[in-house]
Amino acid sequence: MDKTSEILFLKNVIKELVEKIRKTDFLTYFKKLSIVSIDENTVVFWVISSFAKDNISHKFYSDIKQIVIGIIPWIMAIDFVVDSNIDNPSNHKSIDCLKEYRDLTTKKKKEDIEDSNSLDWNELKTVNDKYKFDNFIVWPSNQLPFSACEAVSRKPWSAYNPLFIYGNVWLGKTHLLQATWNAIKAKFKDKKVIYTTADRFANDYITNVKKRTIEKMKEKYRSIDVLVIDDVQFLSWKEQTQQELYNIFNILYESNKQIILSGDRPPRELTELEPRLKSRFEWWIIVDISKPDFETRLAILQEKSRAREFIIPQEVAEFIAYNSGSNIRELEWILNQIIAEYELHNIPPTIENVAARLNKHSITDKLLGNNKVKKMAIKSYDELIDVVSEHFAINKKDILSEDRRKENMIPRQVAMYLLKNYLNYTLERIGNIFSWRNHSAVLYSCRKLEQILKKDQKLFYEINVLRDKLGI
Repeated sequence: MDKTSEILFLKNVIKELVEKIRKTDFLTYFKKLSIVSIDENTVVFWVISSFAKDNISHKFYSDIKQIVIGIIPWIMAIDFVVDSNIDNPSNHKSIDCLKEYRDLTTKKKKEDIEDSNSLDWNELKTVNDKYKFDNFIVWPSNQLPFSACEAVSRKPWSAYNPLFIYGNVWLGKTHLLQATWNAIKAKFKDKKVIYTTADRFANDYITNVKKRTIEKMKEKYRSIDVLVIDDVQFLSWKEQTQQELYNIFNILYESNKQIILSGDRPPRELTELEPRLKSRFEWWIIVDISKPDFETRLAILQEKSRAREFIIPQEVAEFIAYNSGSNIRELEWILNQIIAEYELHNIPPTIENVAARLNKHSITDKLLGNNKVKKMAIKSYDELIDVVSEHFAINKKDILSEDRRKENMIPRQVAMYLLKNYLNYTLERIGNIFSWRNHSAVLYSCRKLEQILKKDQKLFYEINVLRDKLGI
């Protein structure tokens, strides 16, 4: 194999790796790769350090070997060798994996935009193949949505159509929807099955309107067999997009095509959506996912640690499950911290160092066992705003004002979010508290914060700290 062919081969390996393994793993362990040799039955890679060699060999050997065999079927083995000169500019066999990752993801984003004008929905890469029914932890409060999704995956078009699943963030709605998509695609290979989010659907609509290709989009969506849309609450105030979804919904339903939807609330509480669209969402079965209990959190943590090939001592796992919040994302974050500390600093997980790590990231002192935070019995919105202003170290009047600086907006949005979701204040009442804002401005602030929380783990934990202080 000549030099050009080797580089092309290496780029193809990296391209498939980017799609196969998690982003955080790729960016952590793959810095640079090069080819030492390709002989009759073995491929030898150069890597940048002993750390990279040990982790890549241990964690990703089978993935890389599978990719290599897919390109060169007669290869029997692969190996990794540390090369201290891999950074040498004269090494023309070396590839910068991080640059390659950026180029590939940039290209993918461009292709995703172009996909909105393509009729071949089977090529969309928006679903995680790792989301399966067999790695979804079932607990009592998600048994019904799990069973409903399984039934739909076995007999779409004849069971539970439309199916609407709702629940708070990070409880597994997306896992269930994508597991359903994966199962249907595997069983019905000739069918057009789409998974998308409400945001993406709206972006598709806007893009096609601008390009004057809206008829192509309509044809595309109306020709499918199964439509899966996640987080429909983010269609709020997008009247034209709602109108298009309403038309698509009617056509698919009348054609006996399967529709699966998810949201953070039941349809009747999605007050920002058009009544006729909400009524369509209620046409058949509506199921909810509630927070997992202690035993379920423990099972989820143990299952995810097994999937990462990492063993957590039982007492540490129980400690985390007992003291963690009641959603899956938080458990994943804690597990990632523990694994990183062990792999990078050889620090094994114990109750003491896990507690210290979590407290450092704004988890309350309740994780230390006896030093539990004393919860106050919240009596009014005034007390809640006092606690929020004290926590963020800003004046109460700045939270209540119309000042749009970021240091004031985030605490203000947090206060509105807590009042709405945990004290059940109406949007109108919250608006009256905050300088007589209208209910749509309050709803926008709450939705904006929910989007931030999906990306900002530290702010998520700060809200948990506030909830502990407030006793909500």
